[in-house]
Amino acid sequence: MSAERLITDSMIEEYRSYIGSSQSAVQQTDAASLARFAVAAGRRADELFATVPPMMHWAYFLPAVATHDLGEDGHHRRGGFMPPVTLPRRMFAGGRTEFLSALKVGAVASCVTRIRDVTHRTGRSGELVFVEVERRIEQEVRTCLIESQTIVYRQAGGSPPVIPASTPLEGNVWQPNTVELFRFSAVTFNAHRIHYDQSYARDIEFYPDLVVQGPFTALKLCLLAYQGEERPMRSFSFNGQAPLFVGQPVRLRKEEVDDGYDLFADRCDGAIAMKAKAAF
Repeated sequence: MSAERLITDSMIEEYRSYIGSSQSAVQQTDAASLARFAVAAGRRADELFATVPPMMHWAYFLPAVATHDLGEDGHHRRGGFMPPVTLPRRMFAGGRTEFLSALKVGAVASCVTRIRDVTHRTGRSGELVFVEVERRIEQEVRTCLIESQTIVYRQAGGSPPVIPASTPLEGNVWQPNTVELFRFSAVTFNAHRIHYDQSYARDIEFYPDLVVQGPFTALKLCLLAYQGEERPMRSFSFNGQAPLFVGQPVRLRKEEVDDGYDLFADRCDGAIAMKAKAAF
C-alpha cells in the first residue's frame, strides 16, 4: 500500500499559480558591500574593484526580512513572493549565471526576480518541490547578468551519517570554520540556522554539525576557475551533490575543458559535494 502523499494535486496547482510572479528592486552597487563580501569569500582585503567579479553580485539585492517574519529555521516564513510549500526543509541546490555585460561598482542597478517554474517529484528522500527562480540584473539600460536558481523543498529526514575522517587531502584544500560560515551568512543576510546554530542543526534538522552554505562552496569554485584567467567569464553553473560540514577538509579542483573548466568540491570521504562549470 503506497504512503499517503504530503503534497496533493490541489497544493501543486496552488504552488504553480505563482509561476510568472515577479518582484523588483533598485540598489547602488556600492564598494563597501562588495569589499565585505570579497573578504568573506577569501579575497584580499586591499583589493579594489571597478566592476563586480563573477558571482559576487550576491553581495547585492539581499532580502530585507523583518525578524518577526522569520520562521523557526531562520528562513522567511512561507508565502509572500515564493509559493507556500509545506515541506519543512529548504535548500539552494544549484544555479546558472550568464554574464552579459560588466556590472559597474558605484552605479545604480536594478534586479527583477521572477518565478519560472514549480515542479513536484518523488526521490529517495521522499517528496520534493523544485522552484526555479530567475534574476535579471540591469544597469544603465544594459542586461548585465541573468541568473537561474533552483530552490528545493524536501521532507524532514533522519540523521545523515557522520563523515569519517580519511587520508588527508592533497592539492587545494579548504577547511571551513565556524567564523567563515558566520561571516558568509552575515554578508548574504542568510539567517538559516543550520549554518551557525549547532544545536539547531543537530537536534532539529538532524545534521552531524554546522552545514557549509552551498553558495559559499560555489563561490570558492568560481574563484578557483578565475585564478590566472584573463578571459572574461561567460557563464558559471553549479549543482550540489552532498552536504559539507564545518571543520572537515574539502579539496577544490578544476579540470580544463574546451571552453573553460569543470570544477569539483571533494569531501574527505571521497564523495563529490559539488560540481560546477565555468565557461570563458
